[in-house]
Amino acid sequence: MGMTYYTLGKSGLKVPRLALGTMTFGTNWGWGADRETARAMFDIYVEAGGNFFDTADAYTGGTAEAWLGEFIMERGLRDEAVIATKFSMNLEAGNPNAAGNGRKNILRAVEGSLKRLNTDYIDLFLLHCWDRLTPPEEVMRTFDDLVRSGKVRHVGLSDVPAWYASRAQAVAEHRGYEPISALQLEYSLAERHIEDEFVPFGTRYGAGIMVWSPLASGLLSGKYHASANKTIEGRLETVRGTRNPGFQKFTERNREIVAELEKVSTELGRSMAQVAVNWVMTRPGVASVIPWRDEARTT
Repeated sequence: MGMTYYTLGKSGLKVPRLALGTMTFGTNWGWGADRETARAMFDIYVEAGGNFFDTADAYTGGTAEAWLGEFIMERGLRDEAVIATKFSMNLEAGNPNAAGNGRKNILRAVEGSLKRLNTDYIDLFLLHCWDRLTPPEEVMRTFDDLVRSGKVRHVGLSDVPAWYASRAQAVAEHRGYEPISALQLEYSLAERHIEDEFVPFGTRYGAGIMVWSPLASGLLSGKYHASANKTIEGRLETVRGTRNPGFQKFTERNREIVAELEKVSTELGRSMAQVAVNWVMTRPGVASVIPWRDEARTT
């Protein structure tokens, strides 16, 4: 076992600093991992001592959950595995209640995830993104019902405003509901917006931060260099110019960050990816870090 375990927030759930992200388990999106590659990644992570797996019902059309469930079952790891999955995205065109964070969709989503993962409980169930509609009172009551039913062990929030997370935790404390144990948020040397509100909130109210995109969608992986003028074959290059803010990384500010990262990497004799991930892992409030396949292939 090569990993050290820490509690997730103020819960008793023990996880390592590095989680295995499965967003690219499946080739449905054009740049994901095929089954053989996904299984190899899973095996390497497990053999290194990892037990924390992050997925979602929307990842590659449900393939990520299904493959993860199969890999865990094949190795007989369900008791050891900590499975985190998420809901919110619309998986059924034309069905307005098959998306968002309302009680009806949460209950629908949990049943679908349990089936695909081939398990009877989920260790960490997270709201995937704010739908700008459902009040936190409805979400937290439904979360608490799922925990009491035994289908879910712990609950969390991903990509919500700080005020929403604060309100949700206050509702849980006031009404005796299951509290928020985790906040899943983007964080990297190139994206530090969580430091002003989310980090203080998480450390004060017991919500461990699960970091996604610690390599800024691959920008900090070592594939891109500040002085490079040539076109880089990578996901960021293929989505250059899109409206998705998560992929709008080619800025002058970020170019300067990459240049400094490259200097530190050279001085330490470590890869740029290792330096960038280590920086995130050691920041206040961070419970675990979730590199994606396309980000982490150079680590």
